[in-house]
Amino acid sequence: MTEKERIPLLLELMDKAYPEVKCSLNYSNPLEMLIATQLSAQCTDARVNIVTEKLFERYKTVYDYAEADIEELQEYIRSAGFYKNKSKNIISCCKRLIDVYGGEVPDTMEDLTSLAGTGRKTANLVLGDIFGKPAVVVDTHCIRLSNRIGLVKDKDPVKIEMKLKKLIPPERQLRLCHQFVYHGRACCTARKPNCEGCPIAAACKRVGVE
Repeated sequence: MTEKERIPLLLELMDKAYPEVKCSLNYSNPLEMLIATQLSAQCTDARVNIVTEKLFERYKTVYDYAEADIEELQEYIRSAGFYKNKSKNIISCCKRLIDVYGGEVPDTMEDLTSLAGTGRKTANLVLGDIFGKPAVVVDTHCIRLSNRIGLVKDKDPVKIEMKLKKLIPPERQLRLCHQFVYHGRACCTARKPNCEGCPIAAACKRVGVE
C-alpha cells in the first residue's frame, strides 16, 4: 500500500472509530481556551478542567487576569503544576493582549506565539478550535501515534507538525489530532498499545512495534 493510499484509509478508519471528537479542555470563549491550553502544559486535561472550573468563575475577562494578584492566581492554578511560571505567563500574556491586540485573542501563529506561555501547540489548538483554521496540534498523543503508525520518524514537534501538514488534507488536520487523543487513550496507550483490538490497524505500518 502506498502512502497516498494509506492516508485516506487512515482517515476513514479514524472517522469510523471516533466519529464525534472535540478538544477535551473545557472553555466557553477564546480567552478561556488560551488560558486552559497554557495550563495543560505538563498537566492532564482532566486536572486542567478541575482547575479552570473555579478559575473561570473568578477571572472572567482579560483585564481580570492582567490585573490579578499573582499570589492569588497561583493558588487557583497550583494543582496544575509549574504554577509560579504559569501564573506569571498568564498575567504577561493578558497584558500583551490588552496592549497590542485590544484585549482580543489574535488569529495568526505569529501573533499567538508572541504571547507569554504560548508555543506552537497552544497556538495551533486556538487557531483550529477557535478560528477554524487548518492546524496540527502536536501533543504527546500525536508524537507517539504518528511515529507508531509510521507517518513520521521523528520526535521533534515542529518537524512532526510540518510533515503532517504535507500528508494530511488541511480540512482534516485538527480532527485527526483530536482523534489521536481519543485513540491514544482508548487503544494505543503509551505503556502498551492494543494492536489486536486496534480499529485502525489496517492503516498502520508498525503494528506491534514500539
